[in-house]
Amino acid sequence: MDLNFNKNEDHNKLLLSDLRQKFAKIKLGGGEKRIQKLHTEGKMTARERIDYLLDAKAESIEIGAFVGDAMYKEHGGCPSGGVVVKIGYIKGKQCIVVANDATVKAGAWFPITAKKNLRAQEIAMENKIPIIYLVDSAGVYLPMQDEIFPDKEHFGRIFRNNAIMSSMGITQISAIMGSCVAGGAYLPIMSDEAIIVDKTASIFLAGSYLVKAAIGETIDNETLGGATTHCEISGVTDYKAKDDKDALDKIKNIVDKIGDYEKAGFNRIKAEKPALDANEIYGILPKARSEQYDMMEIILRLVDNSEFEAYKEGYGQTIITGYARIDGWAVGIVANQRKVIKTKKGEMQFGGVIYSDSADKATRFIANCNQKKIPLVFLQDVTGFMVGSKSEQGGIIKDGAKMVNAVSNSVVPKFTVVVGNSYGAGNYAMCGKAYDPRLMLAWPSAELAVMGGTQAAKVLAQIEASALKAKGETVDEAKESELFNKIKARYDEQVSPYYAASRLWTDAIIDPLETRNWISMGIEAANHAPIEKAFNLGIIQV
Repeated sequence: MDLNFNKNEDHNKLLLSDLRQKFAKIKLGGGEKRIQKLHTEGKMTARERIDYLLDAKAESIEIGAFVGDAMYKEHGGCPSGGVVVKIGYIKGKQCIVVANDATVKAGAWFPITAKKNLRAQEIAMENKIPIIYLVDSAGVYLPMQDEIFPDKEHFGRIFRNNAIMSSMGITQISAIMGSCVAGGAYLPIMSDEAIIVDKTASIFLAGSYLVKAAIGETIDNETLGGATTHCEISGVTDYKAKDDKDALDKIKNIVDKIGDYEKAGFNRIKAEKPALDANEIYGILPKARSEQYDMMEIILRLVDNSEFEAYKEGYGQTIITGYARIDGWAVGIVANQRKVIKTKKGEMQFGGVIYSDSADKATRFIANCNQKKIPLVFLQDVTGFMVGSKSEQGGIIKDGAKMVNAVSNSVVPKFTVVVGNSYGAGNYAMCGKAYDPRLMLAWPSAELAVMGGTQAAKVLAQIEASALKAKGETVDEAKESELFNKIKARYDEQVSPYYAASRLWTDAIIDPLETRNWISMGIEAANHAPIEKAFNLGIIQV
C-alpha cells in the first residue's frame, strides 16, 4: 500500500472513532443519574427494553441515533430525539420498535421527536412490517408546543397513521410502561393490542392535578388510570403485566403467533462475502472531498464475491451502473464515478459530475431495474450536474430531468448511501431524501449541502463584502479573509453528516463496513410489501 492509502486509512478510521465516541455518549440518553433513577423505580431504560425484546443473536439497526444532536441546547438538549427506534427481529419476525426515553425530559415530545416517530411509522407503512410502541412519555414538551402540536406533520399525525396502518392490516402493539398522558394516550389505544405494567404505568387524558383543577375531584393517578382500572374496569387495555420484562414477554408471545406475509419476491440466493478486503475501503476513500478515486474499487468491496455486471460500461462513465448482489439480494447499483474520465472523443469529464450521457444511461438503467423488479442502491459522491454553454446546448437540463423523473417514479425499493459529497441537484438525481429511499444512510465522510463549503463561502463572502462596500466601509484583503473564514466555519458545520443526521435528513451515520447489513435488512423489510403499482415515467422529453 502507498503512503496516500495509509493517510486515507488513518483519516477515515479517526472519523469512525469519533462516530463511536459520539454514539457511546448518546446511548446514555439523559445521563447516568437519570438511568439510575429509572432502575430504582423498577423500570428498564428504553435501550434495555428494546435489547430484551429483540432476538438476542439476530442483527438489528438503529434509525435516527443522532437525531437532536446539538439541538435544543437552551432546553438542555434532546439526545436521540428522546426516543429510540430499531429494526430487528422478535421471534424471528422483522419488526420496528419505538421506545420513549424517559431519561430525556421524562420522555416528553420535542418537535424532532415527532418527526422521528413519524419516520418510524413511515418505515412500517412502506414495508408493511409490524410496529411495536414502548410508551413512557410525559407528552408534548410544553415550552415548544407551537412547533409540535397543530401542523400536518406534527403530533396529531401519529394517531392518523395509527388509523391508516390499522386499515392496511399492519400489526401495531403497544406496551404502556410509564406515563402516558393527554393526547399521547391515543397512540397505544389505537394500536391493535395494549399491555400496561402494574403500578409503574398509567394512562389518562388528564392527571390527578388537572382533574382536581378542572372538576374538583380528588383522586390519585393509580386509581384514575392505572393497570387495574384499565384492565378490570374500563377495558381500555388488554393485558396487565407485573413488570417491564413481563410486558415485553407478552409482546414476544403475541408476535410469535403472527402469520406469514405475502412477499414482493425480490431475488435472493446464498450470500457471499466480498472477495476483496472490505477494510481497504478506509484507504481508498480519500481524505479530501475534492480528491479523485475510483468508485468501482469501493463497489467491489461491498458486493457479494466482488462480482459486478456493468451496464453500458463505456458510455456516460461519470455514473457507474450495473447489477450485483448484496448479502445474496440482487440489486441494481447507480454510483457516481469520482475519477476523471477521458471519452472516446478525447474530451475530459470531471469525476463526481453528472453529464448528459451519464444521466441518460442512469435513466435507462433505472427503468430496466423497475421492469425486472430489482431493488436500487444509489452510492452518492456527487458535486452536481455539468454547467457551461456546451452542456446547456447539449440539453443537460432535459437529460437531468429524465433521470429525476425515473428516480421519482421508481416502484422498486431504493436505498441511498452518501459516501462523500451530496451537493445540489446531484443529491436529487441520486435519490436524496426527497425521493423516498427506503433508507438514507451516510458514511462519516459524507457532506450534504447545496455546494461545497469552500465554493459557498467564496460566494457568500463576496456578497457580504460588496454589501459592506456599498455602505462605505473599507474591505481590505485581511477583512475579506476574515469574512471567508467565518462563513466557511459556519458552512462546514452545516455540511457535516451529524448536522444532517440530527435533523433526520439521513436515517443513520454508519461504518462503511455496516453498509451491506443495512441494505440487506432494508430489502428484507421491503420484501414484506408486494409492488402494487406499475412503473410509468409519464411524459418526458426524449
